[in-house]
Amino acid sequence: MSQKGYDELVAKLQHMESVDRPAASAAIAEARDKGDLSENAEYDAAKEWQSKLETEIALLKQTIMDAKILDTRNMDTDTVQIMATVGLKNLTTGAEMKYTLVSATEADLRAGKISVETPIAQGLLGKHVGDTAKIQAPRGEMTFEVTSISYDL
Repeated sequence: MSQKGYDELVAKLQHMESVDRPAASAAIAEARDKGDLSENAEYDAAKEWQSKLETEIALLKQTIMDAKILDTRNMDTDTVQIMATVGLKNLTTGAEMKYTLVSATEADLRAGKISVETPIAQGLLGKHVGDTAKIQAPRGEMTFEVTSISYDL
């Protein structure tokens, strides 16, 4: 993953541990003060929120621990790899687009970042400028030409 993506995950974890976790504990304490816990929907909801939060924190910690930060300054622009920004031309429609292939945790289609686990990314990995990639998508097969490869992150 990119350094920026890693830093964002660390910031999210810090926020969850320093802001969300105390808020969940406060919500449980407040609900507990309202009396009988057996019929207290607020208490049940607060406990459920806390449980989901702790699960998400644990998963985030594992992701951060397993993360490998890639330095894109020395990456080969001859072939499509993770962290590459790839210019594409849809050979059926003529539409041109650009996607950056990122880890699943960094994927954001609105920002043009797609996970390397998607069918499009899988079909592009290892391609060179000028190569075509036939990619099976839910709408059927699409054919793209790789028009550029760069590392902008």
